[in-house]
Amino acid sequence: MPIKISNVTIERFRTFRKLHLHGLGRVNLIVGKNNTGKSSILEAVRVLATGAALDELQKILRDREEYATGPKAERSPRMLRYSGLFHGCPEISERPEPFVISADGGIHPNEVSIRVGWFSRQHDEQGNLRYEEHHTDEPEGAASLAITTSDGTRIHRIENPRMSTFLSDRRPKTGVPCFFIGPHSGENTAKLGMLWDGIALSDSEQEVVDALHIIDPQISKVNMVGGEGSRMQRTAYVRTEAIPNPVPLRLFGDGMNRLFAIILALVNSRSGLLLVDEFENGLHYSTQIDTWHTVFRLAQTLDTQIFATTHSWDTISAFQKATAESPDTGVLLRLSRRGDEIVPTVFAEEEVAIATRERIEVR
Repeated sequence: MPIKISNVTIERFRTFRKLHLHGLGRVNLIVGKNNTGKSSILEAVRVLATGAALDELQKILRDREEYATGPKAERSPRMLRYSGLFHGCPEISERPEPFVISADGGIHPNEVSIRVGWFSRQHDEQGNLRYEEHHTDEPEGAASLAITTSDGTRIHRIENPRMSTFLSDRRPKTGVPCFFIGPHSGENTAKLGMLWDGIALSDSEQEVVDALHIIDPQISKVNMVGGEGSRMQRTAYVRTEAIPNPVPLRLFGDGMNRLFAIILALVNSRSGLLLVDEFENGLHYSTQIDTWHTVFRLAQTLDTQIFATTHSWDTISAFQKATAESPDTGVLLRLSRRGDEIVPTVFAEEEVAIATRERIEVR
C-alpha cells in the first residue's frame, strides 16, 4: 500500500525558509536539537492533511499560546496571532509572503498555500456573497487569510475567522484522517472519549488492551465511563486481575496513559496519518521496543503513516531495532541548524543500525 506522503516541501512556514524532505517511510522518527523545527514539521503535516481547516489552524496556535496583544486583543482576549504561522513572524500589516506546503504521494489535497490579503464583502448580480481584494498601500476591507488548495480558495477574516466564504464552485473536500498526540496527551484521559467512541465494540478494542499488556499483562478490559457527548466528563477505567473492581487508568501512571493515548489514536487513523510529539514522554526505556513493534505492526495493518519526534537516545535505539525487523518501513530524520537554515538528513536503516551500535550521536 502506497504511503500518503513520500516527499514534502515546506516553504516560509514557521522556522522554515524552505525545507524539502524526501524518501519518507511509513514510520518516520524526527530528531534534532531544540529549536530545529521538529514540532513544526508535525504542524505542517497537520495543515496539509486537513486542507488548512480553520479549526486545525486555531488548535495549532492555541497549543503554542499564540494570542495577539494590543488594543484589539484587549477587547477580544482570545484573538489569535496568525502571523506566527509565517516565516519570521512578520506583522500582518507587512503583507508577508505566502507559505506553501506541498507533498508527493497519495494525500489530498497535495498542496496548501496561505497568504494575507485585505478583502471586503461584496455581492454579485445574482446576490451571491463574494470577497473583493484590495491591493493599495492603504488597504481597504479587513485583513484576511486566503487559503488555497486544489479545491479552491477560502477567505477567513483574521479578526472574525468565522465570517468567511469559499471562492469556488466546489466545496473543499475533507482531508485524510489525521490525529495528533501532543507531548502531554494522556495526562487527561477524559479528552480521549471521542477516540474511544471511534473504535467502541470493534476488534480495535482488543488491540488497545493488547498494547497495554506491554506495561501490565494483567489488564483484561478498558472502557470509557461518564456522560455522553464530547463535552461531558469521561474517564478511562480498566479491569485487572490484581484488583476486584474497575479502577481509573490514571492509577497506572504516566507511561500507561501515554501508551493508551498513542495506540488509541493509531487504531483510529486507518488509511490516514498519526502525528506524535515527543513520543517517549512517560514511557520507560524497557517498554519502548515492544511499543515500537506494536506501532510498526499496526501502521502496516491499518495503512497508517506515522510521524513522531523525540529527544531520547533510548527511543532512537528502540526504533532502530524495530526498523531492522520491518525493512523499508522506518526512516530516521535528523534536523540541524546551519545559520538561519534548517538542514535535514535522512538515515537509511543500515545507517541507523551503525549509529546505534557505535553510539554515534544522531540527535
